[in-house]
Amino acid sequence: MKGMKHKITIYLTALLVTAVICLTACNRSIVPKMLTGRAGQDYDIAASDYLFVEAVKQKLMGNGGEALKILEQIIRINPYNDAVYYQMAQIVLSNGDLKNGMKYIKKALEIDPGNSWYMMMIAGIYYQQGNIDSTAIYYEKLVKKYPERENLLMALGNLYAENKQFDRAGEIFSMIDKKYGVNEISTIAHIRSLMMDGKFREARAKVNELIQQDPEEILYRGILAEIYRNEGRIDDATEVYRELMLEKPDDPQTQLSLCEFMIEQKDFMELLTLINTVILNENIAREDKINLMAQLIEIPEIVTEHRAEIELAIMVLEANYLNDDIILLLRPELYDRQNRLDDAAGRLEEIIRMRPDNYFAWERLLLIYYRSKRYMDLMVKGEQCATRFNRSFIAKLLYAAGANENQEYETALNELRKAEILAGDNKDLLIQVMTLRGDVFYRMKDFDKSFETFEKALEIDNEDLTIINNYTYFLTERNLRLREAEKMAKYVVERDNTNTAFLDTYAWVLYKRGKARRAEKIMIEIVNSGEEDDAEWYEHYGYILRKRRKCAEAIVKWEYALKLDSSKEHLVKEIQNCVK
Repeated sequence: MKGMKHKITIYLTALLVTAVICLTACNRSIVPKMLTGRAGQDYDIAASDYLFVEAVKQKLMGNGGEALKILEQIIRINPYNDAVYYQMAQIVLSNGDLKNGMKYIKKALEIDPGNSWYMMMIAGIYYQQGNIDSTAIYYEKLVKKYPERENLLMALGNLYAENKQFDRAGEIFSMIDKKYGVNEISTIAHIRSLMMDGKFREARAKVNELIQQDPEEILYRGILAEIYRNEGRIDDATEVYRELMLEKPDDPQTQLSLCEFMIEQKDFMELLTLINTVILNENIAREDKINLMAQLIEIPEIVTEHRAEIELAIMVLEANYLNDDIILLLRPELYDRQNRLDDAAGRLEEIIRMRPDNYFAWERLLLIYYRSKRYMDLMVKGEQCATRFNRSFIAKLLYAAGANENQEYETALNELRKAEILAGDNKDLLIQVMTLRGDVFYRMKDFDKSFETFEKALEIDNEDLTIINNYTYFLTERNLRLREAEKMAKYVVERDNTNTAFLDTYAWVLYKRGKARRAEKIMIEIVNSGEEDDAEWYEHYGYILRKRRKCAEAIVKWEYALKLDSSKEHLVKEIQNCVK
């Protein structure tokens, strides 16, 4: 069903983002010294220490689930071991579980309220949740505890600025400026804060202090140009950039700032002339080039109106970083943005032949196959990917999806079993597994198991709209509990009235409930949504129109559904019956 497929893609994208954030957080964390718990508690210290070492070993080997089990044993021996809770927090955070990460680290902090590592972890979780106020509270505590650590003070100043508490941010930056004089760290941070506050005149005054101190520093004049840009003084900004390019045409910061300026001004012709110079500049970091190119790929005008130029620029980048696993993915991403899915798949296939261990190319290829409904390719390559990268949840899920579409149901169920093991206690991942498993059972006509699977999924999360939508659709198809199904479908569209799959389900259940007039209004909304046409919509629309005694219009919709999906042969008979 379309709704399920759409949600799987969303889930997978979110999963990748979460994984990157969590890996970054874990790489930066520092394990505190091993603590034995509160004094005065009676427990087996030797057993506790042995288990702790074993848990850390399992964690480092990548066996997070096993490590958690061992750490839970230690808690039963000694419930006051803060270091254990810290380790548990790290493990669950690496899986993107912020809720339990917060629970464990709060327990650690209750036991050792003054531990700076625990405070920094809580602050980091709050920051990922977008709770800047709480993040700042913990940094305030850290600054109070370590007033000599100016890196903490700077971080607090930046948090104040981000939270629009510009006066408090300014006080901190000014205090550091007073101690060290105008400088590249606190003064620039103060300038950024002033710009965020819209105080461009004050920001210019401060940047001019920096320029007077070091007239040759390109960075300072680049910031001045940025201030002009924000003030709308485009001619002044252009003049600064012109001077910088004349003085130091190869300076990396000047080139990157000029690119950003041209993007803002939508001066894409000049930008694409400059871009190859940026790519060939050995002083510009690879990461900056990748970020710039990724930014350009997201600009519709460049993708559509300057197709040849941007593709050539990416190929130049590829030539300068031969076999770079990340850079190789830029061209398929461009093709995807241009809706050239076959070209994207072809390029990814080439990359995999050249670099068979490039996991991200495999993953991207499977997603492209899925979106373009190349289900046989998805199943074949999905099996190869799931075998080569046997710890990949996404590979197994997509392999199962391909097998399901090719009616290889036992294969799909087997891969979902493996994916469920990899999901562990992660509720979001378990929901994905159960959504697809419910669909597999339904296609196998094992309706009891299908509905049982959806019920279990709702026990995990009774507010997941895709689970509710798919369950509703399958109940409707079987003409079961239609009154309840209508309530469920209405609940879903009230919370997301932009998802066409959800709207289609609601229209279908209304039709089954004899409410064809309302169903027709929803179908009109769906087909006018601007999304790519779907055969399922027009099949449903035809039945609804026939119910409304608009047989001629129904035939048109069914004929179009057949054009979109020739496998819907049953509609030929419906058309013939409608003609009679």
